[in-house]
Amino acid sequence: RTLTDPVDTDTRTVQFAFVSCQNANDGAQNAYRRMIFEDEHASEKDQLGFVLHLGDFIYEIVWYPEDRPQGMYDRQIRDIVRYPHGEKIDDFHVPTVVDDYRAIYRAYLHDPDLQDARARWPFVNMWDNHEFSWLGWQSLQKFDGVTRPAQTRKVAANQAFFEYQPARIFKPGGPSLERFDPPHVTDAPITNFDDHGLGQEPNNLAALASLRGYRAIRWGSNMELIITDQRSYRSQEPVDRNEAKPLFSKQFPQFVPEEAMQILDAGRTYNGGKPPGSIRFGEVEIANFQKDQPPQTILGAEQKAWFLERLHTSKATWKIWGNTTATLDMRADPQNLPQGLTVPWPGSGYAGFNGQDHSTAYVERGEIYDFVAAHGITGFATVAGDRHSFWAGLASKGLPPRTFSPVGIAFVTGSISAPGMVEAFEHGFPQGHPLRQLFVGQAPGDQRPQPTMNMLLLHGVKSCLEYVKSGDCDKARAHSNPGLSPHLSFVDMGGHGYSVVRAGSDALETEFVCIPRPVERSASEDGGPLAYRVKHRAKLWGKGQTPKLQQHIVEGNPRFSI
Repeated sequence: RTLTDPVDTDTRTVQFAFVSCQNANDGAQNAYRRMIFEDEHASEKDQLGFVLHLGDFIYEIVWYPEDRPQGMYDRQIRDIVRYPHGEKIDDFHVPTVVDDYRAIYRAYLHDPDLQDARARWPFVNMWDNHEFSWLGWQSLQKFDGVTRPAQTRKVAANQAFFEYQPARIFKPGGPSLERFDPPHVTDAPITNFDDHGLGQEPNNLAALASLRGYRAIRWGSNMELIITDQRSYRSQEPVDRNEAKPLFSKQFPQFVPEEAMQILDAGRTYNGGKPPGSIRFGEVEIANFQKDQPPQTILGAEQKAWFLERLHTSKATWKIWGNTTATLDMRADPQNLPQGLTVPWPGSGYAGFNGQDHSTAYVERGEIYDFVAAHGITGFATVAGDRHSFWAGLASKGLPPRTFSPVGIAFVTGSISAPGMVEAFEHGFPQGHPLRQLFVGQAPGDQRPQPTMNMLLLHGVKSCLEYVKSGDCDKARAHSNPGLSPHLSFVDMGGHGYSVVRAGSDALETEFVCIPRPVERSASEDGGPLAYRVKHRAKLWGKGQTPKLQQHIVEGNPRFSI
């Protein structure tokens, strides 16, 4: 069915769900069945107006059952598609032409729960990385550490998205939404980048211009949804470059020194235009390969200018940034590890993670947040996906020891079905490693590993170690590091499900609806049991005021996430 969106003067509360990351190759879409069940039993005024899908609607990386007879973690591999053409890389397959991309969309759209959701609500769709390529950026792909041009595949991905995702988006061939008319491109090397990191190779520019996804949607007087594209115009992630590999350590898996990430992100603008010539990490010293480069960008110059203008001119109560990737900082405090557990942390302070999102694009995110503050923009909220986890927090340019000054609120939704980091670490983090307990720790009375990574991100290493010792979350939180994450209210790195936003004239509420790990499809009409339901609410703040979040645990006990 379709719904008519409300006029700009309509003061009714806006209600929509936001979702991301559904992998039909190794998971079930039970979250949609739960969403349908709850909406059917809600009063008309409390029903959803639409579903915002923030990308990874498909996973172009496909395993065939014979390629992974052992499955994926505790999941079985489903035989959902065989690419007509395709390319096999390692033990998985990727699409190469438009018929391959069409085939994976058709496979996903055979799922009955997704079918019923698309029949019940209008979907507002935006692509993330997997609609084109796992580690792709602009029209480049990266496999096994090798980056290669893929302009033909980018156009094919855009064409399939256009054909299977109804959306009012721009294409250069004219306003008609009936035909795509793909440009003719070749896979030519991309070697020349402008001062914003955009590859100037003509085929790259043509591929990117073949479909423009960023756009804004006004929904009554209370919301303007501003949707951006985080993959098509971004510059290369500096920490993902081969020159940065020495910043990763086997003694400290997942951790990257925060100060190194800030130096590399800022490029030639670091330290007031005086970046260091090298970066030290303990006994390792690498050349600062970004010292003559511009700061990292995720939005690109043209899209960023459009985004800031939409923020500035919006008359809606809530300006909601639909960002396919997260903005909230994700860091840990290995400098506080007790002596003797492992070697001392070689960094000079906190550790970050290789986020590949706005949590580590410090300069660009800071530019956006400074703009919000300078123009007195209120009601600034971000909804995001990609991390396969639930997050709630405050949007701040800096964290201690830098200035902590929130200008908005931010949320990330758990995945519909794709595995998260907790599940991956249960199976992949070495059993004998001294830091395993920080990620999937196990207290003496636990029957299985617990998601202590949530506690690590919220409270720090000392809280994790206390939990593993005592099994008492209250005792563990008493050891919290107050300077680590003052911006965070909630983190669940193993959460699956969906989120619901209710935006009214005086407050915004986001509800996390978390379901158990969706390994198999639920046969029940409600999609199966709930793990928890948590709400976060912010009253509309005035110019110069600091936004605040209130938390309410409605159902369940997400004890590691608060």
